[in-house]
Amino acid sequence: MSKLTITANYRRDGDDWAVAVRANGKELDATAPGLIAARLAADQLVDEIATGRPDRAVVHMLEGDAFAFSVAYLHTRAGLTPPEPAGAPEASTAHEQVIEA
Repeated sequence: MSKLTITANYRRDGDDWAVAVRANGKELDATAPGLIAARLAADQLVDEIATGRPDRAVVHMLEGDAFAFSVAYLHTRAGLTPPEPAGAPEASTAHEQVIEA
């Protein structure tokens, strides 16, 4: 029997986080008030979708990007503000000025 591969894809949903867990053509969804809570909800959905399958691997992704999820989740767990996702517009700061000669 091969290992069951499960994906958990997270995305912002207003002030909340939505997570979709997929495996073998099944999908379960949940919404939670924060990334940590969404991760806990994903664990519950994984248990439900993979009932009786101890041989499973779960890939957690932030809008399809596993690395971005890891960075955001670890920052959140440490109480830090996660960095903006790649491609997000950068906030301008007052201390950045272009000096022309």
